[in-house]
Amino acid sequence: MEIDLAVLADAATIDASGKLNILGIFDRIGAHSFPVRHPHLSLVLRICAGLNETGRHDVGIRLRAPGGEDLLELNGEMHVGPGPAHSAGMVRIPHVLNLDGIVFPGPGAYTFEVAVDGEHHVSLPLTVYGPEAGHQA
Repeated sequence: MEIDLAVLADAATIDASGKLNILGIFDRIGAHSFPVRHPHLSLVLRICAGLNETGRHDVGIRLRAPGGEDLLELNGEMHVGPGPAHSAGMVRIPHVLNLDGIVFPGPGAYTFEVAVDGEHHVSLPLTVYGPEAGHQA
């Protein structure tokens, strides 16, 4: 199992045919002051699974602050079922996780860490920038 697509976006949907629609991919957020609440972002993943990997899988997502502490931790599960196989006998499964109101306490390099079945698969960096310390915007 692998993740072949991982992005942060302003919005994303999956239509009835399984087509992934993504709007406004980004890796930076600007702020006038801190802490700052970001109104909405979509974490978009596409997981590729072999036909022999059907069944239940644990998914863990953490948002790590610049100092290494977890700001957000989400744990869930996905069920991989047989579907139309693509190249190399893989099934591609799109996921959109909509996150509202995340509070970033200060500027720096944040990271979304994604694990499947306890194994790290991808890190998505997010830079949050703003006024210099001691300077008001």
